[in-house]
Amino acid sequence: MSVCIDITGLPPERIVFGPSPLAELGAALHALSEPAHHARLHGWITTTACGLKPELADRLHEADFLWRSTRSDILMPAHPRETLAEELDDLDRMDDEKYVAAALEISCASLYNEGAPSPLVDERMRNRALELAAARGPRQAAFVQRILLDPPGARAWIRRLLEDCDEAFFGDTWKRVRVQLAADARHKTELLKRKGVAEAIGAVSGAVTLETYEGRERVVVDKLSHGRTSAAGTGLTFIPTAFGWPHLFALHAPGWQPVVQYPVSTGELGGSAPVDVVKARLEAVAHPMRMRLCRSLARGAYTTSELADSYGISAPEVSRHLSVMKKAGLLTTQRRGRYVLHQLDVAVVARLGSDFLEGVLR
Repeated sequence: MSVCIDITGLPPERIVFGPSPLAELGAALHALSEPAHHARLHGWITTTACGLKPELADRLHEADFLWRSTRSDILMPAHPRETLAEELDDLDRMDDEKYVAAALEISCASLYNEGAPSPLVDERMRNRALELAAARGPRQAAFVQRILLDPPGARAWIRRLLEDCDEAFFGDTWKRVRVQLAADARHKTELLKRKGVAEAIGAVSGAVTLETYEGRERVVVDKLSHGRTSAAGTGLTFIPTAFGWPHLFALHAPGWQPVVQYPVSTGELGGSAPVDVVKARLEAVAHPMRMRLCRSLARGAYTTSELADSYGISAPEVSRHLSVMKKAGLLTTQRRGRYVLHQLDVAVVARLGSDFLEGVLR
């Protein structure tokens, strides 16, 4: 379960790290629309939401499918600029078919990896977009109808909305976070120049790695989704965000330059387990007998024989259960003479809930 970006033969200079005001605005708007995902931003979310004028809040609600459950690719620029205005100018140069297809990503999520025709030219995708928008509410449905009937007018409306957000709250926020984001991007760029691609990519996140597979190099983003793309002929852009955690976005649509938006590192970030490890741990503790064994193992260290006697099962059966738990990293062991004692690693189990949540939100 991962998104793989083929970078075989890609010159290092085509791998770019840089902050993007448009991408950061998209991340901030998502945090406002899904505050439960972002407990660490509670203060900023509360203050900003309370300060929004009703008219602007209504417009944000109308277009929130652009950033709420997923992040529209139009909010992930492959070529970050210094200002929001410059990035919006770049967006204005995108043709209507590509823009509308990306804006209405709700209509093609299941076809994202293969590429879906634009709702502007494909009746099936058009009807699907209208149907999914209707499920989100009457205002969202009305907006999708408008963008399908009048793409230039709807695009101008979206630009004004983003500009009004910049004026209302994001401009001041960007001034505060851009220094941190620029410093992070410079650090990654220096790592790329001095220590190579693997070192720079490894510093992005514990969930992003560089792998060699069948003679090819690929960036692997550990997510509960599958996707493949190539950076050949275009490049690969990494965008740091102060608003992103726990999300890790990877734009990998066919025909688009791949982009990864990653949360900037803090003392609390980057230590979560890979999703496969989380899956193995959940399966390990879900078994009824292993759950019962955990009751003892959480309280102290026990030998296999002690556990077999306590639970009325054979020692080999206990050993099999302990082996599954140990493989999942849930146990610690210690030897005392000829005895081997096992104990639940309470710290690892305590993290399992947050690791699971971060994995599904990543």
